[in-house]
Amino acid sequence: MKILCDIYKTASKDEMYLYLCRTKGFKSVPEVLLQSFGEPILVTTLVLTEAKKLARADVTKVMADLSVKGFYLQMPPPKYPKANDSQ
Repeated sequence: MKILCDIYKTASKDEMYLYLCRTKGFKSVPEVLLQSFGEPILVTTLVLTEAKKLARADVTKVMADLSVKGFYLQMPPPKYPKANDSQ
């Protein structure tokens, strides 16, 4: 399976990305999410496959969300690691 995906960032929150299925565009994104996300800035367009590696997201989860919901929201990583993460 292949999905053509547009990836957008926002100026309002570092490292937050919105992945959109190219064929559905913004139609599937809830209005409240669009309002809190802010002005979307296109970063890149990718063809996603199960073999594709993404830096901070599981490609199978991204593809599943794109197929079902039409979008995937990648949240920024936590600023501080949990205490038990350093062990």
